[in-house]
Amino acid sequence: MAEHIEFEARTVRPYAVTGGRVKSRSDLPLEALIELMPGAVASTGLPPERKAILHHAAAGFISIAELSALLHLPIGVIRILVSDLADQQFIRVHSSQPVEVHTGESPALSLSVLESVLNGISAL
Repeated sequence: MAEHIEFEARTVRPYAVTGGRVKSRSDLPLEALIELMPGAVASTGLPPERKAILHHAAAGFISIAELSALLHLPIGVIRILVSDLADQQFIRVHSSQPVEVHTGESPALSLSVLESVLNGISAL
């Protein structure tokens, strides 16, 4: 790459990086790999944290955990930024497990499904 992007995370508070959001719309596993989409590095107008993610992804597949360590940002912040970049189609996320997307369903509904599964297993 012709341009080397330096990023110092300690100058910006994590909540400022995510616009105050504390949850992404999907639960990305720590080992999920990020792939850069063609032309994404040339994108302009992105904040430095997102540019840094694209820069690291340009070198090859990189995990959520690695990005967190390299950018000195909490995992939750990286998950939100990666989710946003995936929504903008700058990157593709590869995971060995299905990514759960939060659609606003109540936790009680999810809990009832889990209880039903446990009851079914117990009945065996």
